[in-house]
Amino acid sequence: MTTYPTPRGTLTLHRPLSDLTWLRVGGPADALFLPADEADLCAFLAALDPALPVFPMGVGSNLIVRDGGLRAVVVRLGKGFADVAVEGDRVIAGAAALDARVAQTAAAAGRDLTFLRTIPGTIGGAVRMNAGCYGAYVADVLESVRVVTRAGAVETLPAAALDLRYRQSDLPEGTVIVQATFRAPAGDPAALAARMADQIARRDASQPVRDRSAGSTFRNPAGFSSTGRADDTHELKAWKLIQDAGMQGAQLGGARMSDKHANFLINTGGATAADLESLGESVREKVLQTSGISLQWEIMRVGEPAPCNGR
Repeated sequence: MTTYPTPRGTLTLHRPLSDLTWLRVGGPADALFLPADEADLCAFLAALDPALPVFPMGVGSNLIVRDGGLRAVVVRLGKGFADVAVEGDRVIAGAAALDARVAQTAAAAGRDLTFLRTIPGTIGGAVRMNAGCYGAYVADVLESVRVVTRAGAVETLPAAALDLRYRQSDLPEGTVIVQATFRAPAGDPAALAARMADQIARRDASQPVRDRSAGSTFRNPAGFSSTGRADDTHELKAWKLIQDAGMQGAQLGGARMSDKHANFLINTGGATAADLESLGESVREKVLQTSGISLQWEIMRVGEPAPCNGR
């Protein structure tokens, strides 16, 4: 039987994760840990059996947890890790701060991180996935990150150490991002607010924002620079390939490819993780058959499938 350290924060064993993901699917984690503060996180990880995997999780906006759950200690940061401060041209944000709030706080102070406004999720996830929108990426503005290692040590890493690229970064397994520092260009607060309002309007007009989804399902199959910027002259759109393959509106159980945007996988109600992932794989297979292009998942999929026959 696994023995866990006793933290000051909240530790829950065999905690279902479905209510913590935007798609509302997923089995239980072995344990869910909500640290009280950074010191609590450090002490817990330092005392935790090194053989036990650690999985940092934000608000689950870009995640499918499989129905059998996750054999790991899931670390979820709360309000104590959500502060946002602007100091000159630097924006310092806790990893649990919502991307939209960081964009708005920066804009009010005359600093431009407006590309974050329509990206769902938290800063920790945005850094780990080098999130981007409207031609701008985290890699363009990230200066450094503060992390807690799997061994419980605090380190500050320069952005270059993460090797940020399209929807990817390099961080040691189990490392928890707790804070990020950005160098944000100057901008007029009113103009930045207007730009964000326009972005929201454009997003709402083209994406199924009222449906239960996890954002874009597949990456656009294009060439990208080391910072993740797309080469628009050669870019193909995943939604167009899915549409051309006749898979827009395809459904499996409670899972459906959105009728509004072909690259959005949605839970229409009652979908399992298996429904969602199986439908996504069917889409990939059909697109490969019709175009010769193998789409790559943008949604992260973790955990184990449900046991067969209840075993």
